[in-house]
Amino acid sequence: MRNVVILGSGCAGLTSAIYTARANLEPLVISGAEPGGQLALTTDVENYPGFKEGVLGPALMQEMREQAARFGAEFVSDDAHAVDLSPRPFVVEAGDGRHEAKALIIATGASARFVGLESERKLIGHGVSTCATCDGFFFRDQEIVVVGGGDSAMEESNFLTKFASKVTVIHRRDELRASKIMQGRAFRNEKIEFIWDTVVEEIMDVEKGEVTGVKLRNVKTDEVSEFPCRGVFLAIGHIPNTQLLEGQLELDQAGYIVVHDHTKTSVEGVFAAGDVQDYVYRQAVTAAGSGCMAAIDVERYLQGLEG
Repeated sequence: MRNVVILGSGCAGLTSAIYTARANLEPLVISGAEPGGQLALTTDVENYPGFKEGVLGPALMQEMREQAARFGAEFVSDDAHAVDLSPRPFVVEAGDGRHEAKALIIATGASARFVGLESERKLIGHGVSTCATCDGFFFRDQEIVVVGGGDSAMEESNFLTKFASKVTVIHRRDELRASKIMQGRAFRNEKIEFIWDTVVEEIMDVEKGEVTGVKLRNVKTDEVSEFPCRGVFLAIGHIPNTQLLEGQLELDQAGYIVVHDHTKTSVEGVFAAGDVQDYVYRQAVTAAGSGCMAAIDVERYLQGLEG
């Protein structure tokens, strides 16, 4: 029996682990087979407060993990494969273990959609990014590519023109899916150009460990061409990691957890933090903030049970 089990070990999960551990709640963190969340895939993080020279994403996650462990948090390095919210206590199964908890914090995050290329995985953090707000600064005066055609792609493209010398949007259709207002902003921006009816077949150059260009294919003519650029931003959406919770918690149409009164979910005793419930900001610092909020909400909930 645990006071609290935390699903996820990104900024939200580890911050909630720090706070619940300091409250003597002895949290158990199901960190997953790939701990650290999206920051584990990021090289330089320059916008997290307290690091004037920046910090490597994996290093920041390791510091947070050790900080939580110092206060007594325990970790299970397995993915949760089953969650049952119907009984009290709640049940979480991970690896070969079965864990019971009076309260749960869901901090499983959201995974960026990828095109599906081996090269994009190898170059993530080395010229390939899924977050313009996080990484745009590194591409000052360089030519970059944005893949996508929705509101997110247009928002990221406009934002990136603050830094890049040119932004080229690659879209597989001949018209955008973005709202008219977002389309208008992009079309009026002199730094943004468009390549229509086209998909990215390859990102170069894995051997150099940096992005030098993309190989493109026109979906109507099958013509293949190479397009030089220094960065590739993927803006084709995110998938919240809530598959285990479908039918048990209130989720919105996109699969994000719906929260009430900050971090409370539709099931009493279950709280959500970070990108699994935040599709707007998706920043390390906001995820950490909501992890703190969830931990404090859990502490108050458990106090209510005792009283």
